Amino acid sequence: MGRVSVRGLATTVLLVVFVACSCFATSGATRDLTTWLAGRRGSGRSRRPTPKPKPSSGPSPSPRSSPPAPQGGGTFNVLDYGAKGDGVTDDTKAFQAAWAAACEGSPSSVLVPADSDFLVGPISFSGPCKSNILFQLDGKIIAPGGKAWGSGLLQWLEFRLLKGIRIQGQGIIEGQGNAWWSRDDPQLGTELSGRLPHVKPSAVRFYGSSDVTVTGITIQNSPQCHLKFDSSHDIQVFGVTVSSPGDSPNTDGIHLQNSVGVSIHDTNLGCGDDCISIQTGCSNIMVQNVNCGPGHGISIGGLGKGNTQASVSNVTVQNANMVGTTTGVRIKTWQGGSGYVKNIRFSKIKLSRVATPIVIDQFYCDQSKCRNQTSAVALSDITYDGVVGTYTVQPVYLACSDTEPCRSIHLDGIQLELLKQRGASYDPFCWQAYGDLQGPTEPPITCLQNGNSK
Repeated sequence: MGRVSVRGLATTVLLVVFVACSCFATSGATRDLTTWLAGRRGSGRSRRPTPKPKPSSGPSPSPRSSPPAPQGGGTFNVLDYGAKGDGVTDDTKAFQAAWAAACEGSPSSVLVPADSDFLVGPISFSGPCKSNILFQLDGKIIAPGGKAWGSGLLQWLEFRLLKGIRIQGQGIIEGQGNAWWSRDDPQLGTELSGRLPHVKPSAVRFYGSSDVTVTGITIQNSPQCHLKFDSSHDIQVFGVTVSSPGDSPNTDGIHLQNSVGVSIHDTNLGCGDDCISIQTGCSNIMVQNVNCGPGHGISIGGLGKGNTQASVSNVTVQNANMVGTTTGVRIKTWQGGSGYVKNIRFSKIKLSRVATPIVIDQFYCDQSKCRNQTSAVALSDITYDGVVGTYTVQPVYLACSDTEPCRSIHLDGIQLELLKQRGASYDPFCWQAYGDLQGPTEPPITCLQNGNSK
């Protein structure tokens, strides 16, 4: 009887221990499941439902009231930074804020949206930035007038000290240049033009930048140069349109200065000065498949002004069309300068109604009077290949320096026909120009002297 009781007691103890362990494991598993469910959909009936927020009595705040924080990359829309895009409100600060945010991103883009006109004053989009920036221009940027220019500025929209900057889109940069041009003509002057400073700004200028691309956009009616590159390298310009009247003064289409490694192609340029102007410090320049007119053609120079030293080398212009321009392809230097222009090639140039298609002018002067000086920029290794079309004044004008004659001028495939109009026309002219004819020319160019120099 005692043994049975002891055995029963032991069995009872073991049963109690087993039940307790089972309850402990079940409790733990229940807690783990509850936690997992809470992470996915809340804790079910074990928690009270969260009350819905009461509807606001006022209007919902605009999403543009709080600009995105300048962290990381992304797209920075100027409308999100307060721009109105109504063509009347000054949106300069909004553009500056959007740029500052994008400059801190990696990579980033600034968006100027379509179907809006943005009035923007003089502004500098400055670097260095953390990464490449895309400036997506789909809307229209309009220049201001009057007091916005202060005592005078050299540029309106400046892109400065950037590496990896791309401007693209179908948008327009409108320079409102008419007020500046009419100021120079008393008969066309307006109240607005009377308040403008003497210094006329370029519309778009790149300075100290590299890996630059400009494509798709239109720049029109700039007070002075439309698109300018200074002290920059590795530049691509294509699919761009430049437009201003043929009588708008000093409105170069694309102006290059101290820039290396430039490609300009598939671009339409019409202005009141040089369609493309290549100045000192430029080398490795390729221009192809461009249309020029109205304007003064494609020019190297003027170089050497104020007795300065110039250097331009390795320039190729090919497959260019000139319509109604004052010159075709031109090199112009001032008396008194020094330095060199060498390794230049003009190839497959088509002309229609061009006054003087081929020009070298080492006596260039755009003033009423210039002093005669003996020193000059040296010109050598210049090739004209396949220059064809119609002219109205003179087919060839090669006026070189007495002390620095032009050397190694090569003419090949020159076929130019006089399009008789009112006014005088002239035969080809050469002075101190040395080189060779590598085939027959029309008209005959007998004034080019054989050899390199006297």
